[in-house]
Amino acid sequence: MAPKILVLGGVGFVGRNFVSYIIENDLADYVRVADKVLPATAYLSERCKRVFEDSRVDFKQANLASAASVERIFTLESGEFDYVFNCAAETKYGQSEEVYEDKVYLLSVTVAKEAAKRNVKCFVEMSTAQVYESDKKPSNESSKMKPWTLLAKYKLKAEEELKNISGLNYVVVRPSIIYGPGDQLGITPRLIMGAVYKNLKEEMKLLWSKDLRIHTVHVHDVARALWFVAATKEEKGGRTGPVKSKEIYNLSDKNDTDQGKVNEFIKRIFGIETGFQGTAINLYAKLNLEAVTEDVNDTHLQPWSDLCKAGGILNTPLTPYLDKELLKEHPFSVDGSKIEGEGFVYEVPLMTLDGLKDVVSEFVDIGIWPPNTML
Repeated sequence: MAPKILVLGGVGFVGRNFVSYIIENDLADYVRVADKVLPATAYLSERCKRVFEDSRVDFKQANLASAASVERIFTLESGEFDYVFNCAAETKYGQSEEVYEDKVYLLSVTVAKEAAKRNVKCFVEMSTAQVYESDKKPSNESSKMKPWTLLAKYKLKAEEELKNISGLNYVVVRPSIIYGPGDQLGITPRLIMGAVYKNLKEEMKLLWSKDLRIHTVHVHDVARALWFVAATKEEKGGRTGPVKSKEIYNLSDKNDTDQGKVNEFIKRIFGIETGFQGTAINLYAKLNLEAVTEDVNDTHLQPWSDLCKAGGILNTPLTPYLDKELLKEHPFSVDGSKIEGEGFVYEVPLMTLDGLKDVVSEFVDIGIWPPNTML
């Protein structure tokens, strides 16, 4: 009998792709999806809509920061969930510390305590590799901790508290920048900028340099990894035994992604020239990041809005907006090889032109990206 699983935050970017992977590969008999966002309002692709209409998927709307709500979500008519996957969190940057305390830290701790109380076989916590000190050298699972975004600060705080929950059988995954179908916050803002500069007929010049690492992992491999670290080999996962102590795995592909590589793809997708600012402007940006961030966003937001209106797009969640946390010169370099030692294989090891074009094409099909922006 296939396992019963609970996916928290299952309507979000990673969650919807994970649920799709589970259903399309017949990995579970019952999948309960809990999220504050309704699938009908989440701009799902046709693929994801079909998955959420599958009889094995049971959606429940819930406030996962509420202990009473979490208890209800964890309760089945008979038995308990075999595996619980926490993909729920506030993922937008630039929020207040209070928002991250409530919607990252307290949420994770609340659902983890409920998982421990019910003796769930494996609880998987989706964290971020932004918890490591920013470095040109790839960070592995034992590298120095120094979160460089507020989101990462509260993810790490949650990780630290999970250690103190008695009886919790858990695995933490720390991905680099996740991209792929449905991505709104990873590589997509750069793709939007490409469309904007094509429309403006101008060169797209970014801050810092082409060598600034922005390591990536495709959402398909993130979805596969979540199942791999939780389920047994008999269940088409990767485990040979139960979780006995905390396990941590980075997730990062073989692309060694940097700004130059992404710019080259954008150049080919939109037919524009791309480049980087000179030393003087970069120095000014380091000293005046707040003002530069405002200028950068002003440059892109209105032209994107105009492009959407011209294309008949009246409502879209997509934006080229970049928070100053992400605009800062932070090398993001992640070693994702430890999980390979357990037998995991990245099926999308390299970023490709077609892979990025697929992201845009899906948004066009959903009706949230103007048509005819790509070559």
